[in-house]
Amino acid sequence: MKRTSRDIRVANRFEVLRRILADGPVSRQEVAADTGLSLATVSNLVGELLQAGLLEEVGFQDSGGGRPRALVAARRSGGFLAGVDVAETYVHVELFDTGLQVLASVEEPLDPRQESSPAQVVAHIVSSLRSVAERAEVGLDQLLGVGVSVPGQVDRDGGVSIFAPNWDWHDVPLRDQLAATLNVPLYLDNPLRAGVLAELWFGAGRGHDDVAVLTLGTGVGAGLAFHGQLHRGATNSAGEWGHTNLVMDGRQCRCGSRGCVEAYVGAPGIMAQLREIAPDSPLLHPDDQTATIDALAEAHRAGDPVAVAVVDETARYLAVAIADLINIVNPEVVVLSSWVAAKLGEPLLTRARALLGRHALKRPLNHTEISLCRINGNPVSLGAATFALEGHLAEIGVTPR
Repeated sequence: MKRTSRDIRVANRFEVLRRILADGPVSRQEVAADTGLSLATVSNLVGELLQAGLLEEVGFQDSGGGRPRALVAARRSGGFLAGVDVAETYVHVELFDTGLQVLASVEEPLDPRQESSPAQVVAHIVSSLRSVAERAEVGLDQLLGVGVSVPGQVDRDGGVSIFAPNWDWHDVPLRDQLAATLNVPLYLDNPLRAGVLAELWFGAGRGHDDVAVLTLGTGVGAGLAFHGQLHRGATNSAGEWGHTNLVMDGRQCRCGSRGCVEAYVGAPGIMAQLREIAPDSPLLHPDDQTATIDALAEAHRAGDPVAVAVVDETARYLAVAIADLINIVNPEVVVLSSWVAAKLGEPLLTRARALLGRHALKRPLNHTEISLCRINGNPVSLGAATFALEGHLAEIGVTPR
């Protein structure tokens, strides 16, 4: 779809705000140099953001002999945003100011075996939002917007969960169901997009153009950014790296195919690996992914041979999958994120790094930085809040129809 001049202006406005939030008090000249936009364009966009109450002038900078340059920064009292991370086993909600600083957070457990209907998930989202607002002493009517991240394929314009394999959802009008209870602007997308936005704004992606954020949890996927911009694909489905084929006629995947990356490096796949290596291992909690991964991580630290074998085998599959992504996408930065990556951490990444050279082309591999997510707090909630901020920015200076 061809972008209109309004689309370009909204994108530029978002980029200017992103640079100011990430870098602290800066001058308009610095923002222009950093974004490649003209000083006149930056000045106009900063003026709009000042008028909207999202920025404030906070002093001056010596220009080296010329007129002092005014510095601008986020106006943290400009309103409130919420970011909702709906995962397979929990709903995590964080409340932010307009500088994207966390004011309060709430997490409610979600049992995927008993609480998988849209109505049950919606109830958890609403309950968590009310709890986090109460904790921060903020009324829900004070929210500029709520970003909601849900797993699977999402139609963000229609607010529909197209396909969530973990719950077997098909074409669920989730935004409408939430809007029946919540009278706030709602913005729906998935954790792949949320995660890469968080890294671009505040993580390892800052200052880089081509970034891949790999989520390793119950599900597996890749958030992608090219030329510093989020890459969505034609149907907002880009990044389904977890459902690329790793092993011909391999393990059954939740998507219905066999041999997917997710079936080997996602939490259920790691549990399957543990069953194959040691079927009677006390590390295995058959009905509890979190407990199993926790037990593996602790046992690996203690040098348990079964845990070491499971992590090494998982790293072998992960190395091949990352190498494929590097060969195709040629990113500057690859970040491993989500809860499985956080728990297994450096041992998994160290072993995968050691094996990458066998599978990735030398030149792109040598120019790729690979790290774990270092963002404090929940990166998906942070990214989801940026969906809401982006939506709010789209309305600034636009006359309602």
